[in-house]
This record gives sequence, structure tokens and C-alpha cells, in this order.
Amino acid sequence: MDHFINRIRGLREDNDLTQAQVAAVLGTSQTMYARYERGANEMPIRHLITLCKFYNVSADYLLDTMPDPHKKQKKAQHFC
Repeated sequence: MDHFINRIRGLREDNDLTQAQVAAVLGTSQTMYARYERGANEMPIRHLITLCKFYNVSADYLLDTMPDPHKKQKKAQHFC
């Protein structure tokens, strides 16, 4: 979660945007967006998708889920 918070805050600041400006892009309030940046609320997937498109980054980048190519990956477990 910390990576996500740091990334969305960093992208906003790198683009010289206020929380209110990003909130407007998401169609939410500045207060709610500030809660996303603090980690007080989880961001809805629709907002995640909008931020990816707005900043032209992948969800993997924002969520820090890029697999390490040097590390052996576990296979998915089947729950059937």
C-alpha cells in the first residue's frame, strides 16, 4: 500500500497538480482524494483506471506488482 500511496502522490506532485485538480479528474472531492493519498480509504478500481490513463502509466506501476524477472515466480493455486 505504501508504494501505491507514494506513487500517486509522486505523480501528482511531478505534474504540479493539486489534490483538488486530480480529484476533479476522478469526479470525486478533494477530501476523498486526500484520504486515498493518506491510505485512509481504498481507491475504487474505476479511479485506479482513470489515473493510469491520465498519467499514462500501468496499473502494475501504480500497484508495484511488476514481477521480478530474476526471481522464480510461484504458480497460481487452483481453488476448484
